[in-house]
Amino acid sequence: MATAKTTTLTFRIEPNLKEALRTAADQEHRSIANMTEVMIRDYCGRVGVAIQNKQAPQMDDASKPKSRKR
Repeated sequence: MATAKTTTLTFRIEPNLKEALRTAADQEHRSIANMTEVMIRDYCGRVGVAIQNKQAPQMDDASKPKSRKR
């Protein structure tokens, strides 16, 4: 399976919030990055913020497979 492209997010939070995030991630056997993503998706879902679906890269006409006529 191909790895999805990601982007880096850097921010500062209070140490007690980081520790709470680490505890939540440990309880669900997740990384801090994955737990943060889960929390963002959950929050967006609850407040109605749409998250665009990942789209497969589109091929141009030259790289599309040729269909065979029968």
